[in-house]
Amino acid sequence: MSDDTGALRFEGSVELREPVVMLAYAGWNDGGEAATTAIAHLLETFQATKLATLDMEEYLDFTVVRPHVRPREGGRREIRWPDHEFFAIRSEVPAFDLVVGLGVEPHLRWRSFSSHVVELVQRVRARMVIMLGAFLDEVIYSQPIQVVGTSTDAALTRKLDLSASRYEGPTGIVGVLAETIAHAGTPTLSLWARLPHYVQASPNSRAALALLQRAEAALGLPIDKRSLETAAATFDQEVSEAIAADPQLSAYVRELKRRAFSQ
Repeated sequence: MSDDTGALRFEGSVELREPVVMLAYAGWNDGGEAATTAIAHLLETFQATKLATLDMEEYLDFTVVRPHVRPREGGRREIRWPDHEFFAIRSEVPAFDLVVGLGVEPHLRWRSFSSHVVELVQRVRARMVIMLGAFLDEVIYSQPIQVVGTSTDAALTRKLDLSASRYEGPTGIVGVLAETIAHAGTPTLSLWARLPHYVQASPNSRAALALLQRAEAALGLPIDKRSLETAAATFDQEVSEAIAADPQLSAYVRELKRRAFSQ
């Protein structure tokens, strides 16, 4: 791979071995910031190498997602633009490479944006793309986080015992990309965590952990999840205490349990 002058720019020559691409986007697809937290955990846990950058100038409204400014040496200041970045993670057991992408859901020109992501998938010769997301639903917070999903790979669907989502309605960039990438010929796996809509706290570490556990099963890649497990336990305790302290919310959760157990 060589440097590019277009919107999608590769950092240089990188040799990848049967890579899997994993993507998450902040915004509408990312309830409780669960998907982006899962990807951020991978970048913090593994040694990651910058692979490529997608310039988001044509796809974001910078009055909604603003660039950040920070001081530099010598009194200079640097503007950090919210570009879509991709990183390579090398796995030895099993021997393959993971390409992770972390970005913001675009506001504009989704078809053009999707074509660039397909370009990256094809340039690295990915054997599969995993999309992470999370959505709010009427679920009981104290029960294990349910991860639903779909795959264009029938064997993987059986292996993971996926419970397909029956959702019908507006979709986000995760749904659009999953469809576009699959049509371009690369197998896809979409994993969605179901979150209680009445829990507003973010990031939802429990959901991020559930997504990574499912991704780990799909990849066969051992992931050190200890720090995320600690954060998930703390999150669980804080949510339990907050609900117990709110009589109206506690009554609502009891009603959810009654309806669930009466079915």
